[in-house]
Amino acid sequence: MKKILLLSDTHSYIDDRILAYAEKADEIWHAGDIGDLQVTDALKALKPLRAVFGNIDDHEIRKEFPLNNRFICEGVDVLITHIGGYPGRYSPAIRSTLYAKPPKLFICGHSHILKVMPDRKLDLLHMNPGAVGKHGFHKVRTMLRFTVDQGKIDNLEVIEMKRD
Repeated sequence: MKKILLLSDTHSYIDDRILAYAEKADEIWHAGDIGDLQVTDALKALKPLRAVFGNIDDHEIRKEFPLNNRFICEGVDVLITHIGGYPGRYSPAIRSTLYAKPPKLFICGHSHILKVMPDRKLDLLHMNPGAVGKHGFHKVRTMLRFTVDQGKIDNLEVIEMKRD
């Protein structure tokens, strides 16, 4: 079993509250718009990190992280990208990949809107952790925490923080 901390849209922001949650995870997944490599360096210093670059990320971040990151974690096929859309309204850039070989868990960021919803047509779970940075229209900073074990995604928890 692995405990996952899922975050997105840090936009160069990291604080002790984010890092405290990261310390409790087995792995950290970042769905893009990192903003500054200091963010991912701080996270990688604590736990293994899987990440993708987002539309605001510069060439340095794009050299370190891919546009799409697909991997197996504890028997779960995971696909992370930054701009992915939602079930029934997927981004054209990822739609053909999703339909050709759907993952069990599809993660994206970008919208700053936390959503977790099934796609019954593709038999996958879609997650967007919202935004944990301070840049953007969101009023509450959010992340997701969950476990992955023997092909199952479980113990999903929403983490909310004031924007200060």
